[in-house]
Order: sequence, then C-alpha cells, then structure tokens
Amino acid sequence: MKIVYTGLNLPEGKIKYNDEIFVSLAEKFQPAKLSPYYFEFLPDDYKSADVIAIANEHVLDLLILDIEKIEGRLSRTEDPSEKEVLKKCLAQLEDQKPICDLSLDNSERAIVKALGPLSFTPTLVSKDTSPNVNVVCRDVMEKAGMMFFYTVGKQEVHAWLVEKDSDAITCAGKIHSDLARGFIKAELVSYQDMMTAHNMQDARSKGLTKLVDRDYVIPVNSILDIRFNV
Repeated sequence: MKIVYTGLNLPEGKIKYNDEIFVSLAEKFQPAKLSPYYFEFLPDDYKSADVIAIANEHVLDLLILDIEKIEGRLSRTEDPSEKEVLKKCLAQLEDQKPICDLSLDNSERAIVKALGPLSFTPTLVSKDTSPNVNVVCRDVMEKAGMMFFYTVGKQEVHAWLVEKDSDAITCAGKIHSDLARGFIKAELVSYQDMMTAHNMQDARSKGLTKLVDRDYVIPVNSILDIRFNV
C-alpha cells in the first residue's frame, strides 16, 4: 500500500509495519522465512496514492485542487445526476472535508471516481506533524477499509493485506492466482484460537478450524489454509 504524505515528518520509502499479531505468530512457528507487511511512504505524489496522510494545516491546499476540478466539470456537464453529485462534493470540500468522508451510493461513487478528485482517495488528516509511523500505518489501513489475514507454518509466516469483507476466493488469489483458480475450500482459524494450538493440524483436531466456501467473508486477523487443485 502506497501512503502519500504532505506536511508530516515521516520517513520515505518502504517501512515494515510493526504488527504484534505477526510477531506473535513468528515467535510461535519459528519459520524458515518471515514475510511481514511493508507500507511504502511517498512525499506529495498524490497520483500514486492508495491513501493520503496530510497535516491539518495543509489540507486546504489539497481540497482547493479538487474544488477547481469539480467547478470546471460543473460548468461543462449537462447531466442532471452528475450535477447533483458534484454539487454535493463541492459542499463537502467547502466545509473543508475530503470527499472520501462523504456518504455516496454506488452510482454517485462511479461518477466521482470517473472525475478522479484527489481527496476521493482515502485521506487521513493528522493534527500531529511528527506522528508515530506505525500509528499512521494502522490509521490509514483503517481509513482505507483494509485488514490483514495470515498464512503460517514452519516454512513461512506471511501477512497479507486485503480489503475488509474480502471473501475466501479473493484472499486465495492474493496469495497466488493458482490458489484462486483451483480453489476447493478455505480452512480458517482465528488468531486467538491459533495461539492455543501447536499448529494447524492441532487446531483442526481441537475443532478450532472452519472449512468454508469461496464466497465466505473472511474475518479480520484470520489464519488461512487454502485447499486447491490445479
């Protein structure tokens, strides 16, 4: 995930997320390979952003760019539904709030997305100009509606970032396209339950795991094992 920041004292480049759950799983399994999650921090490059983190005193600079873009589009469009949603966005911006915080239905979101205002990207406004980098990672993840799931074993412990409410097939595809293509079932166990078992086999024998189909919504911080055949 690329975090573009403005006006904040943050490091540039790839930063390892200090994830307590990942650390606990790594200590438990002592795997040959560790794959923690890295966020990428980029200054001011809004076009590359998955999420924007911006100091409170700079937020108007961002919103003014969106106001200009939306006013320009409003002066050209003849579509009444587009006009309506653009006026709603304009009121939000003039209230000094990013568009991402505006409640929009799917058709309205499609109109706004096509125009591409900067603050439609999940935007975290910070009042602290030197925030803790790990707190920023956690807060932007929450702002963007993202979550972790994990794969574990003696070979590797790996943290995977996906959208909240992702289904099992989406999570399988995140690990590898073959797992999605040949998906049979996903076996999952909660992090809390995993910590009470020796390994996945032990969790299974204790009745702590659950076998689910492709459309099952995966809870936050689940440990997954994908059964597949290609």
